[in-house]
Amino acid sequence: MGPGNAGGTARLPSVEASTQVASELGQGRRRLDGEKAQRIVSAMRASVGLRGAAGSTFDHVAQEAGVSRGLLHYYFGSKERLLVEVVRHDCDIRMDALEEGMSAAGSVDAIVAVLVQHLEDLVEHDPGAYALVFELFSASRHNEELREEMAELYRKVRDQVAAALRAKQDDGVVSLRGDADGVASVLLAMGDGVALQLLSDPAWDASEAFRAGILTARFLLGDSG
Repeated sequence: MGPGNAGGTARLPSVEASTQVASELGQGRRRLDGEKAQRIVSAMRASVGLRGAAGSTFDHVAQEAGVSRGLLHYYFGSKERLLVEVVRHDCDIRMDALEEGMSAAGSVDAIVAVLVQHLEDLVEHDPGAYALVFELFSASRHNEELREEMAELYRKVRDQVAAALRAKQDDGVVSLRGDADGVASVLLAMGDGVALQLLSDPAWDASEAFRAGILTARFLLGDSG
């Protein structure tokens, strides 16, 4: 009996489907155009939120994005590579919003308020963003290429936050108690840690944790009060 066909004959793709894939792939290896890329990334993100990373397949994503499965393989190569693109896309959006808020902050308290609001909005309104990062981290422990991609993403985020802190220090808004990279790393670690606990235990009252985190952040930023 042939695979995938109860009648004993392997089912070949239609001429139309083969022509579509050949046309899409025959233009040489390049990035997906913006519209298709957005559909694929959105479809994978939605699938992870619904099924988890392990349960999200190229078949699901291709169907929900309205593109050929072969196109996903061609451009991303593996599910893990697509997951990295989803996390990178999320990080870019979040960092743009965070940098915009920090650039307008004129005091330590204002910067801390931006950081806290950013974390609260993500956990309350978009918990899938952190869930995706944590799922990808778990997968990266068994995939060296994926681990390197995750490391690069974290380096990029740390560098962006550190650059924003340096700019605020140059403007006299903060007086960092340590190197900007180190302070950025600790601030990110606090956010990730609280988010993980909230995702694991949604009923947990995190008010005291937020209060302690705010005091720590203010100290790191040079607040003397």
